[in-house]
Amino acid sequence: MPAVWDLPDFDAHEGVHFFTDSESGLRAVIAIHSTHLGPAAGGTRFWHYADTNDAVTDALRLSRGMSFKNAMAGLPVGGGKGVILADAARTKTPQMLAAFGRAIESLGGRYVTAEDVGMGEADLVTIGRETRHVSGLPVGAGHAGGDPGPSTAMGVFLGVKAAIRNALGKDSAEGVHVAIQGVGSVGGGLARLLAAEGARLTLADVDQTRAERLATELGASVVSARDILSIRADVVSPCALGAILNAESIAALDAPIVAGGANNQLATPEDGDRLHARGILYAPDYVINAGGIVNVTLEYLGQGDRAEVEARLKLIPGRLEAIWAESGATGQTAARVADRMAMKLIGRA
Repeated sequence: MPAVWDLPDFDAHEGVHFFTDSESGLRAVIAIHSTHLGPAAGGTRFWHYADTNDAVTDALRLSRGMSFKNAMAGLPVGGGKGVILADAARTKTPQMLAAFGRAIESLGGRYVTAEDVGMGEADLVTIGRETRHVSGLPVGAGHAGGDPGPSTAMGVFLGVKAAIRNALGKDSAEGVHVAIQGVGSVGGGLARLLAAEGARLTLADVDQTRAERLATELGASVVSARDILSIRADVVSPCALGAILNAESIAALDAPIVAGGANNQLATPEDGDRLHARGILYAPDYVINAGGIVNVTLEYLGQGDRAEVEARLKLIPGRLEAIWAESGATGQTAARVADRMAMKLIGRA
């Protein structure tokens, strides 16, 4: 493996930290992309990687995305990400989580963690016994914080509706066909919100049973996770893992809109160009999916309540509209317009 700073996804990261704990079996990476606006905030992902080098790549890409997401959401925090390398059985123990909490604490507040793929509130409670630099903990009714999934789903829902207005000229999702890839916390929440407004849904998930169960609940149809990106629809909404928009999948898209909750949807920057060349309206992922980090950041900072979170979620459509307007006026892709805006905000214009 080359030196970290020679990797393609290294982007002047301020720090990349590797942690091991032999007693608990912990192996983890914490990448800090930027603290220009405040402590580097971003969730921890618990995932099994066939190639451990992929964990480093994930941490680098996701932490950069968090810098951009937090800046574009107007939050006084920077961008970071934690990755815990799971074994093939995805063994997770309290001792491992406690060791990870101590790893976070050793960074002296430069990194603040929260929930991501493979992690839940109970895991954060365990981590929080070792460090105060954690958010997304259980909170009382009406308070900011807790599970970020519902806030992410609501922000994506509002962003999808903005895309529908922009590309289809409709003020409602009623009758609009949305294909959702991944129906976990975010994708499932999005599906329920869209169904309540009368959208027609096609669902897919690597857990076929989960997709079928939600489809039965909502009166939706189901296709395989392999086929969901290429079906004919009005909106394709990636809500699973990242790097799924590439030359091959973009060529197969049969929808005028891509707007979803997954992080790092573009496999390469050039894939934003490919979407633009095909005339597909793209909602930059770190703008549309910022609801969760808004929720847990306000919790960590002790600022605002649930009403403040919801007020900030309502700003997401306007940010997307500004990006699309500049894209239309300049001919630049939505992805590159958003990146330029975010880079300026974190002092890297």
